[in-house]
Amino acid sequence: MIGRVFSIRRLAAAVFALALILALQGCSRPQVLHQEAYVFGTRVDLSVYGESHETAEAAMAAVLQEFDRLHRAFHAWEPSELTQLNEAIARGESATVSDELAALLGDAKRLAALGDGLFDPAIGSLIELWGFHNDEFVPLRPDPRALKALVDAHPRMSDVMIDGNVIVSTNPAVQLDLGGYAKGYALDRAVEILRARGIRNALVNIGGNVMALGSKGDIPWRLGIQHPREPRPLATLPIYDGEAIGTSGDYQRFFDLDGERYAHLLDPRTGEPARGTQSLSVLITPRTNAGTLSDAASKPAFIAADGWREQTRRYDIDHALRVDQDGRIEVTRALRARLQIPSGIGPLRVVD
Repeated sequence: MIGRVFSIRRLAAAVFALALILALQGCSRPQVLHQEAYVFGTRVDLSVYGESHETAEAAMAAVLQEFDRLHRAFHAWEPSELTQLNEAIARGESATVSDELAALLGDAKRLAALGDGLFDPAIGSLIELWGFHNDEFVPLRPDPRALKALVDAHPRMSDVMIDGNVIVSTNPAVQLDLGGYAKGYALDRAVEILRARGIRNALVNIGGNVMALGSKGDIPWRLGIQHPREPRPLATLPIYDGEAIGTSGDYQRFFDLDGERYAHLLDPRTGEPARGTQSLSVLITPRTNAGTLSDAASKPAFIAADGWREQTRRYDIDHALRVDQDGRIEVTRALRARLQIPSGIGPLRVVD
């Protein structure tokens, strides 16, 4: 009897030990660790998979520190290196800038030319005139004469001359605003920092501009494309290593006046908020500066309205989706193959 008691006790101890081992193994399974912040006037969400808390938190802290640096260096209206350059341009003077800003402006100039200037970071004065150089927007149209004068002055990136680190503009109406490029550039910098710290699997989300590094174990990262008029995803899709998604929409930075929506995405040809599109998303397959391209290339396609597909072709983008002003959805064949559409979402028109 005593032997049986000892056997039962040993069996119970063995079962307990096995349960403890399994529990510890469960605790040691790879996890997704998150960190959130508010930078660039939007919410930032960082996710790291399969690393220790210490490693992941240190890497994410380094990324957020870099985001804060970029926000302060390239802010369009608070004192920054960019505002100092704009002040020199307004005086008709040249300015010597950092290597980083010179390179960023050179790339922005190239990307603006590819889009035929439909989205151009030289129109900061127009953005300011509409009241979008503020955290809160006053529902007020600008003075028509001031608006016409700026449109007639036609500030554009082709007016910006870059000679090494020396920047000068042939047009004093140029006022640089990198709001349409900085978030994408920050995505690329984030991935560089994470890789340098040995992080192999991560997802970086800056207000809907997203870039993937690796995967989440055996499955790809997955995300949703925001519905521009409803609090739910328009579609969901997997995103793979080195890919980036950028969305331009009229539903984040805007004001309503007399029943009409005025969004911050301005058409430089008219000086008015762009019409015809509620949102435009592009997916950039792995390539150099994919993050920057995901931010910059969605803007001219948004502004082009019905000409959106021609604009995405200019940037060698096959994966794109547009919601027009009436809520109709158009999607390229390549992206449609990736999407899962929730029930209740209207029909999609597939284009080549």
